[in-house]
Amino acid sequence: MRQWPAGRVALVFEDEVYTHGRLEKLAGAYAAALTARGVKPGDRVALMGSNRPEWVAAVLATWRVGAAVALFSPSWKQAETEHAIGIVSPACGIGDHPVLAGLLPTVRFDDDITGTCPPAPADPDAEAVLVFSSGTTGLPKAVRHTHRGLAAAIAHWRDCLELTSADRLQVTTPPSHILGILNIVTCLELGIWLRLHPRFDLDRVLRCVARDRITVEMAVAPIALAMARHPDLESYDLSSLRFIMWGATPVTTSVARVVTDRSGVGWVPAYGASENPVITCNPVRGARLDSVGKAAAGVELRVVSLEDGSVLPAGEAGELQLRSPSLMAGYLPAAETAQSMADGWYRTGDVGYIEPDGWVHLTDRCKEMIKVRGFQVAPAEVEGVLLGHPSVADAAVFGVPDEASGESIIAAVVLAPGAQAAPHALAGHVAERLASYKKPRQVLIVDAIPRLPSGKALRRLLKEDFLKEDSGGQWTRA
Repeated sequence: MRQWPAGRVALVFEDEVYTHGRLEKLAGAYAAALTARGVKPGDRVALMGSNRPEWVAAVLATWRVGAAVALFSPSWKQAETEHAIGIVSPACGIGDHPVLAGLLPTVRFDDDITGTCPPAPADPDAEAVLVFSSGTTGLPKAVRHTHRGLAAAIAHWRDCLELTSADRLQVTTPPSHILGILNIVTCLELGIWLRLHPRFDLDRVLRCVARDRITVEMAVAPIALAMARHPDLESYDLSSLRFIMWGATPVTTSVARVVTDRSGVGWVPAYGASENPVITCNPVRGARLDSVGKAAAGVELRVVSLEDGSVLPAGEAGELQLRSPSLMAGYLPAAETAQSMADGWYRTGDVGYIEPDGWVHLTDRCKEMIKVRGFQVAPAEVEGVLLGHPSVADAAVFGVPDEASGESIIAAVVLAPGAQAAPHALAGHVAERLASYKKPRQVLIVDAIPRLPSGKALRRLLKEDFLKEDSGGQWTRA
């Protein structure tokens, strides 16, 4: 990472200010502790901890000793952590999570550590960071990124969002997620003032925008929806924001427009993945809500047929594939890598199309497309219509086997507080706005939609629960 003056503020946490010098001193002490536990260049270190400055210092410490940092989610239980350890074979752990400490020799954040450690020789092609894929089917895979690839991702993010050292950001998403780590390392590299939040609290986030004069806000779908439904959004001074970046899921246009109408702040939709952090981004000026933007400089995109893999012309929908300098080095287990590649192109698993002038549209995930009487139905399209209903707070759509039509559409819906809406009325709401074959066969009223920290709905879990005969009456059916 670029070296900044020791007295320059790197990040703020609660009421604590961490200059670059203070952060580097802490990183040096952690690096000395890792070295004392036998960590050497080429090893991997498992980082599992809460959102705090020590987490950032731990990343820097791991790189200082020439090791790669594997980012474990603090929400994991023991079985998930054991699975991740088995994949990445870390030499040591670092963090503040008791599960990790029970499975690995671990440098704890609250250990009384001193000393320092000189930086190991830099190798741009060495592993830098391992994140874990979304894992919507089965246990997650580790995604390997090199220092060279991570530097390319930082450059993409800087250029796409026109970030400079004058910007001020805050991180509320989990740092173990690709968006979290990307934002943190980009801020460190560019000298951007950063506030790190211990957890997501919308009112606190909005207050900090005003107090800290935040210039760029990052949002995933649940954050955007919470902003749209906040009863007092207009009372917060958000005038310092240049824009709000929407990522991880396609934009729900109705939600984005509500936020803009109420706050005066526009959106910049972007698209990335654990395997390639920055794929596309809208221009900072002239963003479109119906598109995730155009390919970042240096990223090549193509669309191939879902049926035979042939390359499709502009405007036709299929699987998006890419080549990029920021593409992952591969998966762990290594055998998974070949399945994700096609003639040197990475298979994103996302369905979409590209306009002739380069604007990219996402419609859904390959494996989650619902085939009704031969027609492909994108769950996200139906979800977008449902979220436009005033009584709906959240929604997820999935397909189930159907003898007559191949698959039937099922919609799980969370009603807004105090709202009432009959399932058949919600199905009719969709039928009025979309083709008849896109109408849900059943609408299910649920308490919550299971989601990943990135905001992606776990449709697989909803489908599994729906298909269980002993669902225990969770569903209210149309």
